[in-house]
Amino acid sequence: MEKVPLTPQGFERLNAELKHLKVEERPAIIRAIAEAREHGDLSENAEYHAARERQSFVEGRILELEDKISRAEVIDTAKFVGSKTVKFGAFVTVIMDDSEQETTYQLIGADETDIERNMISITSPLGKALIGKAQGDYVEVNTPSGAKGYEIMQIRFE
Repeated sequence: MEKVPLTPQGFERLNAELKHLKVEERPAIIRAIAEAREHGDLSENAEYHAARERQSFVEGRILELEDKISRAEVIDTAKFVGSKTVKFGAFVTVIMDDSEQETTYQLIGADETDIERNMISITSPLGKALIGKAQGDYVEVNTPSGAKGYEIMQIRFE
């Protein structure tokens, strides 16, 4: 069974989502289905079908979250402070070759990815290229728009 790497914060977010779905969403859907049944003919009852569809989605997400939480490997990135190479949880500052743009990414698990906050998965092309590298190293990543080069300027852990 494959482990799911997560930061402590990512693990807490998954647990909070699971609790929300079980404690708030599931009972609300049950009430909506019961109310829709009271309206009579279920074959032409849009509210009933919408509630059942939502129930299906929520139950599927609950199963998915329970599976991920059971396989979670929570990695305390603070123990890597002082590391000279890129590992899970690292904040990596890179400069892109073509634009000279400096960006800092955090490498985390796939379930925590948030590109708007520069949180990228260790399984993404850039994440894979950066793992194990050191400050000053150069990596090249193949993207749909062609190869892009990055120089690692800084590695830090929090």
